[in-house]
Amino acid sequence: MAQKRKASPTEELDTPFKKAARASNKRVIKDESDEEDLVSPTKPIPSPAATTRPSSNGSGAASVPPPFHMSKYYPPEMSNARCQAYIDGKIPRPITALRKTLDSTLPAREKIPVGSAVVHWFKRDLRVHDNRALAAAWKLAYAYGVPLVTVYLVSPQDLEAHVTGKVRVDFELRCVKKLKEELDGRDIALWVETVEKRKTVPARLLELAEGWGAKHVFCNMEYEVDELRREEKFVKLGLEKGVDVEVLHDDCVVPPGILATGQGKQFSVYSPWYRAWCARVNAHPVLLEESPAPGKNPEGSREKFKDAFATQVPEAPEIKRLSKDDQQKFEKLWPAGEHEAQARLEKFLEARINKYKDTRNMPGLDTTTKLSPHLAAGTLSARTAVRMARDRSGTKKVDGGNEGIKTWIAEVAWRDFYVHVLAWWPFVVMGKPFKFEMSRLDWPYDAELWYKWAEGLTGFPIVDAAMRQLKAVGWMHNRCRMIVASFLAKDLLIDWRHGEHHFAQHLIDHSPASNSGGWGFSASVGVDPQPYFRIFNPLLQSEKFDDSGEYIRKFIPELRGIKGKAIHDPYGRGAGKDAEKAGYPKPCVVHSERRQKALALYKSL
Repeated sequence: MAQKRKASPTEELDTPFKKAARASNKRVIKDESDEEDLVSPTKPIPSPAATTRPSSNGSGAASVPPPFHMSKYYPPEMSNARCQAYIDGKIPRPITALRKTLDSTLPAREKIPVGSAVVHWFKRDLRVHDNRALAAAWKLAYAYGVPLVTVYLVSPQDLEAHVTGKVRVDFELRCVKKLKEELDGRDIALWVETVEKRKTVPARLLELAEGWGAKHVFCNMEYEVDELRREEKFVKLGLEKGVDVEVLHDDCVVPPGILATGQGKQFSVYSPWYRAWCARVNAHPVLLEESPAPGKNPEGSREKFKDAFATQVPEAPEIKRLSKDDQQKFEKLWPAGEHEAQARLEKFLEARINKYKDTRNMPGLDTTTKLSPHLAAGTLSARTAVRMARDRSGTKKVDGGNEGIKTWIAEVAWRDFYVHVLAWWPFVVMGKPFKFEMSRLDWPYDAELWYKWAEGLTGFPIVDAAMRQLKAVGWMHNRCRMIVASFLAKDLLIDWRHGEHHFAQHLIDHSPASNSGGWGFSASVGVDPQPYFRIFNPLLQSEKFDDSGEYIRKFIPELRGIKGKAIHDPYGRGAGKDAEKAGYPKPCVVHSERRQKALALYKSL
C-alpha cells in the first residue's frame, strides 16, 4: 500500500546558483543549444575529423580543418556575445535552472506518498558503495519496507553528442555488468535498456517507475549542459505524473557553487579555489562521510522484478563498438568495476603515494593510480579517494600530513575545480574557451601536421610516444597530456579544439569538464591557464621527465636501439641514420621557429 512519507527536503545549498535561480526579474535569452533547437538549419552538419593520411601536392599549403564536433546534436559555435550573456545572467545557467526547479517543486514533491517500490537511476555512478542518491533511495525503500529497483539506460545519441570514444563506452558497459552482478547478490534488480532517442529518456524512466508502482526516482546530478537541462525537465515531468524525482550532488567532494570569493564571485583561479576547498572540507567532515551501501531487498523481490533481473547489458552501439580483439585487449588492460577500483586505490595508498610528489611527472615509471577511468565511470567516488588518502596521512585535514598525500589530494581536487568551472561557465564544453575572446585567434591548419600529431609521427620522440600510448592503451600520462597539447597548439599552430575532440574520442577516462579544462590550460585559452608565452620545449620536457628514455622506447619500437641521450633527439644527436633506417621520421617542424610564430599568433589579438 502506498504510504505518505514525512517531508524531508533535499539538502539546502546556499550557493550562487541558488541565488541566481531566485533572480527571475532579469531578461532571459533562450540558449541556442536547447534540445529543440540543436541543429542549425543554415549550416551543414559536420562529419568526424579523419586521421587518414592526407594527399599532398608538395606545396605545404594549409588544408581545410576538420570539424570540432562529429555530433549533429550540437549547434554551430556560439558568439562571444552569447558567452557574455551567460556571465551576465541573461542566459540562465542550466544548473541554476535545475536548482530553481528543485526548490520551487519541493513542497509539492514532499506530499507525494511512497509507492510500492523506489527507483534509482544509475548514470556515471556505477557503484553500490558511497553513492549519495543510491543510499537515499535505499534509505527510503527500507524505511517503508518496499523494494529498491535500479535502472541503467544506454543512450546512443548522448554518446554521440559527447563524442564518447569506443574504449570509454566499452569500459562503462563492462562496469555495468559488474554492477549488475553486485546488485544481484543483494536481490536488487538492475533494468538495462537502450533508448534510441535521447529526448525520450525522462518519459521512459517514468514509464518504468509507473509499471513498478514507484513514486520516487533518485539519481545523481551530472553537470554537463544537456544533462542538467534534461534533469530539470525530468523533475517537472515527474511532478505532472505524480512522481518525486530527486536529483542529488555526488560527483564532486564539494558541490559546484558552494565556494566563492570574499566578493561572492566564483573562482576562476585554482590556487585560491583549492585553499577554499580545503577549508570547506576540513570544516565540514560530512562532505567526506561515506554513504552506506544498500542491503538486501525484501523477500519476494526477485519474483516481483523477474523481468528486470532478466535484462542483459547490450553490446555498445555499432558506431561505438570495439573490435573483438580490442575488447579482449582492453578488458585485460583495464579491468572494470568498483572492486577493481577499490583494490587499485588501496595498492596505490600502500605502495606509492608517499613518493607521489617526487615521481608523479615521470611517465616511464608506474607511479600514478590510473584511477581516472574509474572516477569518470563512477566506480569510485572522489569522496572515497580523498577520505582514504587523508586517513592514511594520520590527520583530519586534507591539506595536512605527508607531502605525497597532500599532492595527490590536490590533483583529485583539480577534477572538482573543472566541474565547478563547467557549472558556472557552461560554454567551455560548447566549443568556446573560457577566455572566449581567444576564439578570434586565426589558427592556420595543416592536414599533414595534424596527421603526424594524431598518429605519433612528428619526429619529436616524447610527443610521439605519448600519442602512441593513447592509441595503444586508451590512456596517457598527465604530464604527456600537457606536452602534446602544448605541441599541437604552440608548435603545430593547430586549433586546440581539434585536440580536445581527438582526446574525447580516444581516452578511456574522458570527462568533458577535465578535457576542456586541460586543453584550455595548455593552449593558454582556458581557466587559470599557463601564460601564452610559456611554450613547452619538447626536447627539454623529454630530458627532464623521461631522462632514461624508458617511456620513449616502450612506445616507439623504431627507437629501441638508440643509446643514451640521443633517444630524445636522434636526428640532432648523431643517431639519425639509425633512426631513419628503422623508419622513424625526421622532426616535422623546427621548434624555435614555431615558437616565434606562436608568440606572434597570440600577440595578434
